[in-house]
Amino acid sequence: MSSPATGAVKVAPRRSSRFVAWVRAWRAGLVPYDEVAEEIAGDEEHLVADAPGTWTDVPLRDALPALAKLSPDEIRLVLPVPGDPRGLPGPGDFSGAALLTGEAVVAGGIGVIPEVRTHTSGSGMTWETVLWRCYPLPADAPAASLGSPGAAEAEAELATALAETTAALTRLDVAQWRPELAGALEALRRPDGTTDLPPGFDPRARRLFARAAVLDRVLALAGHSAPGGAVNNHEAQQRDAALRPLTTACRQALVAACNAPLRP
Repeated sequence: MSSPATGAVKVAPRRSSRFVAWVRAWRAGLVPYDEVAEEIAGDEEHLVADAPGTWTDVPLRDALPALAKLSPDEIRLVLPVPGDPRGLPGPGDFSGAALLTGEAVVAGGIGVIPEVRTHTSGSGMTWETVLWRCYPLPADAPAASLGSPGAAEAEAELATALAETTAALTRLDVAQWRPELAGALEALRRPDGTTDLPPGFDPRARRLFARAAVLDRVLALAGHSAPGGAVNNHEAQQRDAALRPLTTACRQALVAACNAPLRP
C-alpha cells in the first residue's frame, strides 16, 4: 500500500509544463505532430477555446496548427504568482488570468491558459476536462524568459532551498503533525532518474524537471491544513514561512527546465 507521500509524488506535473515541453519538441522536429496532443492530454479530454482561425471550442489536436510557424524558443512556460509576474506581458486579460491560475503558456503572439472543469454524471461519477483558452498578446510583449534563471542556476537554487526547508521543518517538528509532508520531502533528497520530458532536453533539464515536478505536488500537499486540525495558526504561519523560498525555487526550476535549449 502506498503512503500519502508516495501518492503525492506520483501525481502528474502542471499541465502547462507538459504543453510547453511537447510543443517545443514538436517545433524542433524531434517528435511528430501526431503524438503531441496525446502526450499533453494523457487520459483527459483537452479542448481549446478562441484559437486563431476557429469559431468554437476544438480538440487540442485541431488547434495545434496555429503554432506551426513558431520556433521552439518562442514557446515558453510561465508560472506567475502575485508579487512575481516574471514572463507576463504586462497588465491585461491574459496576465490577470495567468496570475489567478498560476500557470500559462506564451506562444509567439498567443497566450494560453488551462481551465480545469469538473463534471458530475447522474450516477455521481466525477471527471475533469481541460479547456485551453487563447488570448492575443501585444506585439511588444517581453520574452517569457526575462529574469528567469538558466537550468544550472535553477538547479543549484532548488537544492539549496530544499536542504534549508527540510532543516527548518525538522526544527518545527513537522513530522509529528504532518508526517506525509516530511516523508515526501525526505524522498526528494534521493535522486530520481524518471522524467516526462520528450526528446531534445539535456540530462540537466531532465533531472531538474523530474525533481521540481515531484516537489510541486509535495508543496500542493503542504498547502492543506493538517488532518484533524492538528496545526494551529502560529504553526501554520511557521510552516508557510519555511516553505516560501522552496516554493519560489520550485517554480523557477520548472520554468528553467521546460524552457531550456533543445538539442537534436
